[in-house]
Amino acid sequence: VSRKMIQFMLLFSRQGKLRLQKWYTAYSQKEKKKTSRELVSTILSRRSKMCNFLEYRDYKVVYKRYASLYFCAAIGPDDNELITLEIIHRYVELLDKYFGSVCELDVIFNFEKAYYILDELLVGGEIQETSKKNIIRAITAQDMLQEKEQQIKLLKESNLL
Repeated sequence: VSRKMIQFMLLFSRQGKLRLQKWYTAYSQKEKKKTSRELVSTILSRRSKMCNFLEYRDYKVVYKRYASLYFCAAIGPDDNELITLEIIHRYVELLDKYFGSVCELDVIFNFEKAYYILDELLVGGEIQETSKKNIIRAITAQDMLQEKEQQIKLLKESNLL
């Protein structure tokens, strides 16, 4: 039986505001809220010099702070923490490359792009693509398609098409 490596991923601010959440395992809405709230408060209460791995319920939680955002992933007890840390880092590199030094506001105002980038990197909790170049290429193609669709919509609204 195959199982997902990453169970869920959370991005949250230093103030504890959840900015992005991706669940690869089915949870009720109530359970998601409880889990998010508990993990955010636990991680925020930890000192900066403490280990970036912790045990939570049946999971190992791997997190890393980049500027004002915390990136947090839950994995199974037998999964590799260092690979998970590398996946988090790869996601941050992709966000940086796309937004040009990503900040919390980029994630807030462009959350759909942040999700799209994550979906290009991970599918079903497993790494899908390791090449940053291929992921950025896919995102750029998606941007061009959206731009083209917007132009067509504007032309139709102006009765020029």
